[in-house]
Amino acid sequence: MMDTSNRLPISLDAPRLIREKPLVEVKGLVKQYGRIRAVDQVDLDVYRGEVLGIVGESGSGKSTVLRLLNLQEPADAGTYRLNIPQLDGQNLLELDRFQKREIRTLHIGVVYQHPHLGLRMYYTSSGNVAERLLITGERKFATLRATSRDSLAASEFPADRVDDPPAVLSGGMQQRVQLAKAIALKPALLLLDEPTTGLDVSIQATVLDTLKRLQRETNLTTILVSHDLGVIRTLADRVIVMQQGQIVETGLTDQILEDPQAVYTQQLVYAKL
Repeated sequence: MMDTSNRLPISLDAPRLIREKPLVEVKGLVKQYGRIRAVDQVDLDVYRGEVLGIVGESGSGKSTVLRLLNLQEPADAGTYRLNIPQLDGQNLLELDRFQKREIRTLHIGVVYQHPHLGLRMYYTSSGNVAERLLITGERKFATLRATSRDSLAASEFPADRVDDPPAVLSGGMQQRVQLAKAIALKPALLLLDEPTTGLDVSIQATVLDTLKRLQRETNLTTILVSHDLGVIRTLADRVIVMQQGQIVETGLTDQILEDPQAVYTQQLVYAKL
């Protein structure tokens, strides 16, 4: 009889049979605004190369979770670890604001719903990407420009428009510039905050195709917040459903969308049909 006593546990709540440590580990995350607990004891793990979707109605806490993971505002309790060698298992929530800014800049990329939050609208598109690259200490103009163009090309931004500022671009093009800027330093974690909201259906489809290709080619670890279950179905491996700051259901994307168990999730899914 085969001895299985020394085998590592395998997570069955992930798209693959995973044995390695999660890249992202969050335990007991809490965020309070006055008497309102916007995020209430949230736990989540995300593995390398995985896309985790977070869904819920407005006010469910999903966007607050994303801001906390981007270290944009302090949490009231919890632990948050990015398991990469440079960070040595630190609880990122305990760092000072300068350390958080460095981690946010070097190891986390973000694409916001509203491009003006992530871009300088009157810089050139390549200049927006180059600004992120300057953090590494690179000062050679030719290198900055070449690397910026490569990053923009990876996001399928047209080469003949790299000198156009985001202010004159369509919403879909602005999102591509944001994406290029977010991936320029090859971050450990990519955060997507409603990346296709407000875009025409055809433009939304092309942006989703770009995200899927990048995920396939670069194995990006991604957390995606969206109210659009079509976007979640297209991109996410697993889904967390949030209501009033808490996780009410979690599972594989197809499982959640095809056979939701929680009453709230059923209402959410069937309302979109």
